[in-house]
Amino acid sequence: MAADMASSKAGPHPWLGADSLGYNPVTGEFNDTLTGDYLWSNVNFGEAVTEVMTPLAWSVLQFTLDDWVFLPGYSTVGNIGGRPYLNISVFASLFQAIGRSRQDLLETMEGTLYMQLPEEMEIPTVPLSARELTAAVIRQVRMQFKQRQGTRALPSYLATNQAWCEQMVKRISAEASGPGLVTLWQDEIRPHIKRGVWTVLGTVDHSTGYTTPLRRELTALVGPEDANLLIANLSDEAGLLPSLGPVVGLAKVARGEMAREDYLAEYGHRGPHEFEISVPRPVEEPGWLDLQLARFRESPVDTETLLAQQRETFNAAWHRFATLYPGKARAMRRRIAESARRARLREEARSEYVRDRWLVRSFALCAGELSGLGDDIFYLTLGEALALLSGDERAVAHIPARRKSYERYKALPPYPPIIRGQFDPFQWASDPDRRSDISDSTAAPQSIADSDGSANAVTGSPGAAGRVEGVVRCLESPEDGDQLQEGEILVTVLTDIAWTPLFLRAAAVVTDVGAPLSHAAIVARELGIPAVVGCGDATMRLRTGDRVRVDGGRGKVEILSVGGSVGA
Repeated sequence: MAADMASSKAGPHPWLGADSLGYNPVTGEFNDTLTGDYLWSNVNFGEAVTEVMTPLAWSVLQFTLDDWVFLPGYSTVGNIGGRPYLNISVFASLFQAIGRSRQDLLETMEGTLYMQLPEEMEIPTVPLSARELTAAVIRQVRMQFKQRQGTRALPSYLATNQAWCEQMVKRISAEASGPGLVTLWQDEIRPHIKRGVWTVLGTVDHSTGYTTPLRRELTALVGPEDANLLIANLSDEAGLLPSLGPVVGLAKVARGEMAREDYLAEYGHRGPHEFEISVPRPVEEPGWLDLQLARFRESPVDTETLLAQQRETFNAAWHRFATLYPGKARAMRRRIAESARRARLREEARSEYVRDRWLVRSFALCAGELSGLGDDIFYLTLGEALALLSGDERAVAHIPARRKSYERYKALPPYPPIIRGQFDPFQWASDPDRRSDISDSTAAPQSIADSDGSANAVTGSPGAAGRVEGVVRCLESPEDGDQLQEGEILVTVLTDIAWTPLFLRAAAVVTDVGAPLSHAAIVARELGIPAVVGCGDATMRLRTGDRVRVDGGRGKVEILSVGGSVGA
């Protein structure tokens, strides 16, 4: 499969405040590419963590995943320049040890990693002894058991989590001492957060493990375009896709069909950068809802009409399937409905887990108040914050240097979603010919011009079927959404729920990061908007003002003209 890599095992978890090869606790610099020759990917994490993480946010992520370890001694998740990356080499090593192929690995990981690798790209692996393989298998069985437990706990989690979090926020606010806050964390908040993450992990596996092979089967039967249409239609009489909830709810508030306080209680925890606990939630911002309502009234969109049009498109695709395969129709209809049900549950679980992160933010703000650090608390790790509340102030001296490192990382563009070998984010960012899709320090240098054989086309994965021509609008964040004009092609690195309102004005969506089950693809399919996702280099190949033709069913963006001039 690939060359063996150096047996450089991971050091202690940064959330404990300890040093390792990839972490400097004094400066707060992170670079786990220094720990060995691994293949890293953030194409899944990139949707959840859209910005550089503060030390506290990263250490909370480490805490939640500290038992999500597939290969003992090797980190499943690493930190590269403040951004989380999944260690693909860990999974490749296990697959190689049990005799499974590279293609098996990529197909197995497709539903959760959203990744596409060039055929020629090697995946470094770790040589495993029989004892190490046995330990890994035992650990895998234990994690599968925890995921199944999490899936079974989902109904209770969804039914009780909002009220539990509201009550716990009140208890946090009432806490008057550092040691008391530590006790509250250890006895109640910590175990709740851990149960929540296994519920989410179990639900994701429950959904993607079902839908990914179903989509492949449909693709083989009716082609990728109709396959993508048939796994859409997630919002039906059984319920609304949670990612659309904030937009549909906003329309209800505007029409007087939903109370403002009900909207904020239901959706006020969802917004930009929602996994970064230093960022205020929308409900914390005075006037946020008034601003959203004003923007909606300026350019109202009939979401019900869009959803109805999408259902018509789905029904047409279903009629074609049932005509071609009448003997398969009844069973396939049940499977498609089950896929939709699981997808809605997956998104509901994620929404509640984001609420859990808001709870952690409440804990951090209280810790900052009790310690006198204020917002500087976000530049400590979780372990250091707990130690500070118990009287150990040693880590406070590192805050200025860590804040400086964080600001330097934050000023850089998003790193390539796929990285192999050592990677220096500052050196990469200073290269005008850098590639935004892949960095491979073991291969010959390549510029972005070398990444695609077609000068006038950008390729990715089919996200949502449909064809449309339009003018490109490149945006770096949803906060820039006022620039998007109705009917333009939205081009960005990735999307999360904060981008959903912009989909209503876009003629199509094109992303660097994503796959058929990513946010951009799911929401675009639900609204009937063509989408091409996982292009890798769209934001470097396309510029605002370019005219393009988007073919969502084929996963292709054809460049018709550049900045108003006709392309070659």
